Amino acid sequence: MAKEESSNKGKPKKSTTSRTGRFLKLAGMTASVASRYASDRVVNAFVSEETKAGRLAKSYEKMADDVTQTLGELKGAVMKVGQIASQTQDFLPKEFSNALQKLQKEAPPMPYETIAEQIESELGGSPEVVFKHFSREPYAAASIGQVHRAVTLDGEEVIVKVQYPGVDESCDSDLRQLRTALKLGGLLKIPKQQVDQLFAEIRTRIQEELDYENEAENIRAFQAFHRDDAGVLIPSVIEALSSRRVLTLEWLEGDHINNLDPERYDQEVVNMIGHRIFTTMADQLFRFQCIHGDPHAGNFAFRPDGTLIMYDFGCVKKLKPGVVDAYKAALQAGIQGDYRQLDQRLIDLGVRVEGKPAIGEDYYAMWRDIFIRPFANASQVYDFGEANLHQLVAKNATSVFKYLDSFQPPVETIFIDRMIAGHYWMMKKLGVQAAFRPELDAYLA
Repeated sequence: MAKEESSNKGKPKKSTTSRTGRFLKLAGMTASVASRYASDRVVNAFVSEETKAGRLAKSYEKMADDVTQTLGELKGAVMKVGQIASQTQDFLPKEFSNALQKLQKEAPPMPYETIAEQIESELGGSPEVVFKHFSREPYAAASIGQVHRAVTLDGEEVIVKVQYPGVDESCDSDLRQLRTALKLGGLLKIPKQQVDQLFAEIRTRIQEELDYENEAENIRAFQAFHRDDAGVLIPSVIEALSSRRVLTLEWLEGDHINNLDPERYDQEVVNMIGHRIFTTMADQLFRFQCIHGDPHAGNFAFRPDGTLIMYDFGCVKKLKPGVVDAYKAALQAGIQGDYRQLDQRLIDLGVRVEGKPAIGEDYYAMWRDIFIRPFANASQVYDFGEANLHQLVAKNATSVFKYLDSFQPPVETIFIDRMIAGHYWMMKKLGVQAAFRPELDAYLA
């Protein structure tokens, strides 16, 4: 399994795990955010628009830092929402999305004693009894659980994912408190109905992710789908050592994206891996219609023979056939430059608000010209290592405000967008050089 070096040194931080403790921590964050927002509104009433914009940006940055620190300490559902929000500009100011990027990094680990108690509660014995060997040091730490290496009583090397105590029980109250904080901080710029749909979708995905038995089912389903895909590996579940809050998987070792030796991963191997990343993503989206919804680099590993290893199937989004069809049709319309058709397909996807005036073709053309760059030419190789799509998106982000009332958060496609963004960053980090247009055309045909 891939292991990225953790920057967390010294004694592990303790997270607040009791429901009361979590509520108080979130309530304090909410009060701080609301107070800052109220104060800014009073001051901004007496300053110029230019000064107001500058003050607002600084205020957002301060609020974002406070929120990020709190979510990182609490882990659980609120940290997961922060990770999702960091990958979208749809419903939070960009200062928040930028600050929340910190939550994509490895979280501070929980004390071993807490992990041991959870294993004993779930598996009926302490780690030292249930396993032949169990590492006291975590292999990785994330938002809702952490991973330890171990050896079974039969001598098989495994990894054990242990859920943090209390995060499942506090999920709903955490989300309510976080939503209140965003609302009182004046940060939610979309209608209440869209906020309801957005948080309902996120809640559903998080509830599924908190159920490790559900994740085991997801793993078996994805293994079956990819069983004939050479070079794609998914670790198998060790049933006897798994439960709703503990998941034990076979050990499949690979190299983390940050630790690829150029001598073992030359450009040819990197391109082979990039091809597998693209086809795996497209197969899941268009054929399986069920996608791996947590595509950050820590959930993938690689081998010098071009093998792609996929981990963590807690967050999986099963797509409605109509959504996939509409998404495919929107891509076709965009590629062909048929912006009237694109506008209708975005309405079908729930991205464009029906009943609002049609969007100017120049607006759609601008975004189309940005996103089509990796696929603009059927034969020309695109260098993802030099890709600047993210910079172009940021540069043109302000144009969104002109049509703010005409668009809404893409509830049905938010995890598709998240998957594509995650794969883009992996391609860029790897430095993939490839021409994917012919394959894209085949998927869309």
